[in-house]
Amino acid sequence: MKELSPLARQLLGNNNTVKFYTQQEYDRAVAEAKGEIIAVAIEATKYAIGIEREECALLVDSLYPEGAQQIRDRALIAKH
Repeated sequence: MKELSPLARQLLGNNNTVKFYTQQEYDRAVAEAKGEIIAVAIEATKYAIGIEREECALLVDSLYPEGAQQIRDRALIAKH
């Protein structure tokens, strides 16, 4: 039997066993992770847009109060 390299021994551990996954298992896990990342990104983006709209409304409120309320109304409609 051929001697293992130091890297192979490190990767395989002391008992020379390591768990391998099929390509299908790997693809499924990657797809699930991507879905979770996208869901978090969408929620973060919605939250950021809401903050931006509220800040715009506060700015407009000082200049044109009726316009600020219109911005807030559109933000509420966009949330639902």
